[in-house]
Amino acid sequence: MSSGRDRTNPNGPSMITAGSQLVLNVRLSSEATFGAYYSGPNAEAVNSLAAMANRSTQGAGESQLYLWGAPATGKTHLLQALCQEFSRRDMSSVYLPLRMFESGDTEILSDLGGLALVCVDDLDVMMSKPEWELGLFNLINVSRQAGHSLVLASQQNPSHLRTGLADLGSRLVWGPVFKLQSLDDNGKLNALRAHAKQRGIVFSDEVGRYLLNNFPRDLVSLLQVLDRLDERSLAAKRRLTVPFIKSVLSG
Repeated sequence: MSSGRDRTNPNGPSMITAGSQLVLNVRLSSEATFGAYYSGPNAEAVNSLAAMANRSTQGAGESQLYLWGAPATGKTHLLQALCQEFSRRDMSSVYLPLRMFESGDTEILSDLGGLALVCVDDLDVMMSKPEWELGLFNLINVSRQAGHSLVLASQQNPSHLRTGLADLGSRLVWGPVFKLQSLDDNGKLNALRAHAKQRGIVFSDEVGRYLLNNFPRDLVSLLQVLDRLDERSLAAKRRLTVPFIKSVLSG
């Protein structure tokens, strides 16, 4: 799972021109890859997303998926990872976090129908807003008719979302629905290990257990702590060890 640190990929699908007028400037984290995500209990969801990226060449995989789960389960990371996979295959894609655009023009959704992949995050914020619901309804229809890929994500089970637009609820589940599970301590340790490998950090289980026992236990916070400690260890030209971490904290 991504740490949320401002590491962006200047070569990825960060700025997309959709239609003739709209430009979305949404930067993707360079660390948001499938390899950096420890799937654990969420392997089926990750495999289904990977299959979606292969649809254009292999003909298999779903055209629509829905991810839901608590904060810090990796929804944003996986959506961005899929966009980067499409970009690597020279296919158009966009990651749309609705919390950034909910106060804007709903035409943003109608201008995305021509893209090979649209990933809509923070779906919760648009429910019970008639214009946004209609925009999403039309986007789902257009994507399906064009044979394009669409991934939706929210914190809520789609069956619990209150929609004012008839038939929107059924369209949200036109494809498989996956609940992303939170990781137990062993899973968090594996996720820290995967993140460290991605960044080239020499990482021991002793360090991982120390982080779990002495810092906020949600994975996003742990990854942010690991990144900051790595920066300190590089600046000090010291290995990332428990004694070094203690010296940083005491200083």
